[in-house]
Amino acid sequence: MNLNEEVEILKGVPIFAKIEPAKLKLIAFTGERMTFNAGQELFHQGDQGDAMYVILAGVADVLIDNDKGGQIAVAEMKKNNFVGDMAILCDVPRTATIKARESLTTLRISKDMFYRLVAEVPQMAIEVMRELAHRLEDTNKKLREATANKAA
Repeated sequence: MNLNEEVEILKGVPIFAKIEPAKLKLIAFTGERMTFNAGQELFHQGDQGDAMYVILAGVADVLIDNDKGGQIAVAEMKKNNFVGDMAILCDVPRTATIKARESLTTLRISKDMFYRLVAEVPQMAIEVMRELAHRLEDTNKKLREATANKAA
């Protein structure tokens, strides 16, 4: 895939949709393209966060460790989704494990580049906040449903 094709893909990612083409080229050029095989982890819960990943192709599972030593799948991420943002935004260890369900292509964006982009493109910060708010609402909905099922 060449730089122009990557720019076209990035235009489809909601957090990058309103960024001018020159900056998208910078993201595509400075981001590190990474491929993961099915079953391979992008990162593990508890790891230090140093980058976020934009999914360019494939599907990944979001897994949370449970108290029995296993993992629970809590979400799936597909093309145009991004992961790893919470750890770099909050300076906390990774809050989940991200594992490729199938062959996965990502663009790794370093923490420094992410902050630079947010500073230069305020609309990107708004889109990231919007996505985080949607994730929180989804989590709250699942918690309400789990609590209602437990009470029944």
